[in-house]
Amino acid sequence: MKKTLSCSPEHALYLKRIKKKSAIVQVARAGLLIALLGIWELIAGLQLVDPFIISSPSRIAVMIADLASDGSLFYHIGTTLWETLVGFVIAVALGTGIALLLWWSETMRRVLEPYIVVLNSLPKIALGPCIIIWFGSGSASIVFMTILVAIIVVIMNMLSGFMATDKNKILLLESMGASKLQILQKLVIPSAIPEFIGVLKISVGMAWIGSVMGEYIASKAGLGYLIVYGGQVMRLDLVMASTFILCVLAAGMYAVVALAEKLLVKK
Repeated sequence: MKKTLSCSPEHALYLKRIKKKSAIVQVARAGLLIALLGIWELIAGLQLVDPFIISSPSRIAVMIADLASDGSLFYHIGTTLWETLVGFVIAVALGTGIALLLWWSETMRRVLEPYIVVLNSLPKIALGPCIIIWFGSGSASIVFMTILVAIIVVIMNMLSGFMATDKNKILLLESMGASKLQILQKLVIPSAIPEFIGVLKISVGMAWIGSVMGEYIASKAGLGYLIVYGGQVMRLDLVMASTFILCVLAAGMYAVVALAEKLLVKK
């Protein structure tokens, strides 16, 4: 016999209010974006500020269309996207693995923790010349820069997530004869899934920062290269168009992580 789920009128009213607030927020976000773009276009169109200095939405759209028409847009997007995704995946996988090892061994954690903190505070751009010498001025150096920027954040946050596991639950499992590996598999990793999703969200931004930073110092293609080139030849439309595309790609990558959160984290 099929069961039917019903809720009280008060709960239905509450759900309706939640949906209404969510809709208002979405409309307000879209309205704010449209208003800002409109003001920007108006300022440039009325020559209140020289469009050469601030560009404009319409000029950016024309620049993107021009890049798309000759095929260079998709080439540069593909280059940056590939470098970012590879660096992101390696940084998350390697960083999570290192965090697991540090959780497993207290001695290793106490030895390496100061070095991890120092590496996290080190300006990664300072290693740019070394990275070019080690990996050359190509995609390998950019992927390495992406990993370098993101991996320390992954290690520190995932280690915090693993260490935050309920100590009473660990003691309970130990009292029942569970091994450390069983505790890791059955308790520590499942309890750290929300932290892992948070790390993914943070790492999205860090990966894009790393890849663009790498393209600033060593690249012949990519959106970061277009930004540098546009600045060198004083083509602000190209700089702004490339920056806009970066924002769209980063937002799309974040949306994928948010979707994964809905599938993995049960609220």
